Amino acid sequence: MTPTPLTWIKSSYSGNDGPDCVEVAISNPTVHIRDSKTKDGARLSFTAEVWADFLEFTTGH
Repeated sequence: MTPTPLTWIKSSYSGNDGPDCVEVAISNPTVHIRDSKTKDGARLSFTAEVWADFLEFTTGH
């Protein structure tokens, strides 16, 4: 079975020319994070629950 390729979405907080370029891909139940400038570099993976907690902590919502 071939894994489904991830669809990466650039964070709305990332600028087009700035250093903060983060991309997110959701593959239920995992959320994947990578640096858009280093697409083949290291990636982080979180459960959806941990990602939601992170977003709540960082945005205050």
